[in-house]
Amino acid sequence: MNAARLDSALAILREAEALAPAAFSSSLGAEDMVLLDLIAGEGLAIAVFTLDTGRLPEETHALLRAAEARYGRRIDTCHPDAGELAQLLRRDGANGFYDSVAQRKACCEVRKVAPLRRALAGRRAWVTGLRSQQSAERAQVAARSRDAALGIEKFSPLHDWSEDEVWSYIRSRNLPYNALHDRHYPSIGCAPCTRAIAVGEDPRAGRWWWESRESKECGLHARPRAEPAPQELA
Repeated sequence: MNAARLDSALAILREAEALAPAAFSSSLGAEDMVLLDLIAGEGLAIAVFTLDTGRLPEETHALLRAAEARYGRRIDTCHPDAGELAQLLRRDGANGFYDSVAQRKACCEVRKVAPLRRALAGRRAWVTGLRSQQSAERAQVAARSRDAALGIEKFSPLHDWSEDEVWSYIRSRNLPYNALHDRHYPSIGCAPCTRAIAVGEDPRAGRWWWESRESKECGLHARPRAEPAPQELA
């Protein structure tokens, strides 16, 4: 494991912690398991939560239980608003997200984006597991940036880590991770919207695979068209 990368990630986490109150939104992906281990190991005052959309794979639920057992702490789980979800299902049906990008984004809005906004309300710092190498759309991920839509400082401690560095840390610490990673799922979201990828495909090719590449964000990290790429502040 690159010691300089690790020191940098810890420094960014401490910077987020200092801007209290801070919270880490974990999707329980490989990067997020690294961050959870660093936060727990350093005893940082950063709240940890995850979004349960109601459509997650069972492997993700199993990992949540394993992570809670390893660290001896409950990870807050945020759910969609029941009324908003009922309205979505009445209008588009259970799998209407396959019919158009607009309907898929509406589903993401109810199941992910709105719960995230509620979870981050009152927070000053938001920690994420974003890496610049995850996709072309994330190439400009910075260590620290301002999320104008949410009005919060956003920290990505692993922004400059490679996939190999993430997995080197996981293996060196024997961390739990999602079993789907061993079945060629590098990026894992809701079960109906995620598939395994082939050798050579973009790591996020398995997310919303029926859509064009340009639309493949759920809204959690997508920037409005008028917003410039975040500048490196750290």
